[in-house]
Formats: sequence, structure tokens, C-alpha cells
Amino acid sequence: MNRRIFINSVLSTFLLSFNYRLSGAERLKLLNKTGYVNDPIFLLHHISPEHPETPDRMKFIQNIMEESDIWNDLIQISLKPEIGDWLQTVHTKSHIASIKNNTPISHKVAVAAVRGCLAALDQVVTKAIDNAFCATRPPGHHALNTGKEEGFCYYNTIAIAARYAQKKYGLKNILIIDWDYHHGNATEAMFYDDPSVLYFSTHDFHAYPGTGDPIKKGKGRGLGYNINIHLPCGTNDQAIVDIYKSVLIPAANRFKPDLILISAGFDSRAHDLLGCLDITDTGFATMTKIVMRIANTHCDGRIVSMLEGGYNLKGIASAVNAHISPLLHK
Repeated sequence: MNRRIFINSVLSTFLLSFNYRLSGAERLKLLNKTGYVNDPIFLLHHISPEHPETPDRMKFIQNIMEESDIWNDLIQISLKPEIGDWLQTVHTKSHIASIKNNTPISHKVAVAAVRGCLAALDQVVTKAIDNAFCATRPPGHHALNTGKEEGFCYYNTIAIAARYAQKKYGLKNILIIDWDYHHGNATEAMFYDDPSVLYFSTHDFHAYPGTGDPIKKGKGRGLGYNINIHLPCGTNDQAIVDIYKSVLIPAANRFKPDLILISAGFDSRAHDLLGCLDITDTGFATMTKIVMRIANTHCDGRIVSMLEGGYNLKGIASAVNAHISPLLHK
């Protein structure tokens, strides 16, 4: 054997062995402090017995996470005990009253989702942790102010979180990235004329709710701060990653976010019950790494990711695991 090849082989083996022998404390130095939100309350709500937005989504996610090799490295985050009037930063009193009176259990669980995501945001902004994933339900990015459920959504958790970050912590520029298969019409509407929130959404324009036309770019002072990208059926990893690199990165570099929020919908994954895209777990991991690079450049790594859609039970669980793993690793 060539002497140089032999030496390189021995060195590689030594380094690999050293990595595996790192103590727990030493290994943790190589990890981000990544928070994780989940709670039994998210099992209580179900629109109807056969509805795809089922409590089983939480069960499958929790099972795969607890069996994963990253579970013990995650920091568990408890729900905030109460959230005061923060719902009213984006929702009317009449909308909240209608949801509470007509669907009290759904109201309770949807408020719990907000409680969890704001708790995660508290810890990220105060640097107790680096980033977080919120395994919460129901989703929120279709929730307008109609007084009823819209697209499985009751309260727009990510919009509330954006306003909370601005009003409580004084953060100026919030980047919301939405990779759900469906366009987040309510999130778009709530910030359409607002230059302090850059909304970037990749979705199938032809799917529910029929919004998200790429020509819609914001209005007034918010013109240019709303970016809609249509993804046709069959869109694969390479296509969406190319969009993230060619469109999202330059837009984010101009915007310079103080915080990044992700509407992490996994109905954009291949084989979802309600989607037709062909994005794999590898694609979600790559997208996550791109978002992390943006966050590391502009906002000290601050990311709070919140579950939206995803209705193939095994698929959503696998995709969540693939998404969280990069968040955890520096």
C-alpha cells in the first residue's frame, strides 16, 4: 500500500473513533440548543372522525422523535400558562368569540398551539436556545377573521408570533418562510402592506385556497415584501432548492431579518394525501440548512419553526425528523 494512503487511512479511522468517543458534554458543544414543543392537549381536537387533520399526526411525529437518535439532545419547552390578548394582534374580538363559543375544544387546542409557539419564541429571542420546532396543531396559516375554521385553521399562530416578536421584543424585520403545499392566504393578507414582514411562500397556486398568484407582491409600503412562487405538480427537491437559492437567499439578504419563522407544512412532501409535489426528506433537510445559513448571517441563528399541514402520517413524521436534525447540528 502507498505509504501516504496508509497514513491517511489510519488518520481517518482515528478521527472517526475520536468523534464517537466524545463525552456527552463535548458532543453537546457541537450541537445547537434546539427546543421542541409538544403537549398531550394537541390530541384533543378533531374536526370530524375521518378528517385528515387528525390527532394521529401528533402521535406519529412523537413516536418517531422519541425513537430517533436526536431526541435526548432536544430541549423540551412547556406551553406558556397564558397569552393575554396576543390573539388580538391579528384577530378580531368577534372572530375569537365565535370560535370560542361554537367550537370550544378547537379553541382551547388552537390557543394551546399559540401558547407553545410563543414559549419557543421567548426562549429563542432571549438566547436560552438557538432555534425551535413546534409540533403543534391545528395549523394556522389559513385563519382569517371569518369567525369560523378556514382550511383546518382557527388562529394564525405564525402571524401572532411575528407581531409578538415585534411588540414584546422590539424586533423589526421578521421573515416568514412558508413551504406548505397550500398558500398561506391569511398570513399574506395580514402583512400585505407591511414592509416589516417579508412573506415568502412556495405552494401550488391551483390548490386550496386558490390564492398565492405570483403577481401578488404586496401593496403600498409593503410592495415587494410578498413573494409567491408557484410549484407545479411533480416539483422535486432540486427545483425547490434552486428556488431557495436563487430567490429566497437574495431577498433575505436585502431584507436582513431579525428573526425567521417557518410555516413548516409537510403536505408538500411526496405522497401526501392532499398534495402532488415530489419533495423528499432530503429536500426538507436541504431547505432547512439554507434557512439556517440565512439566520446565521442576519439574526444570530434565530429560527422558530411551526407545524402547518402534512397528512401522510408516516410521511409527516419522517419529514419532521429530517427537518429538526439540521436545526440541531451546527
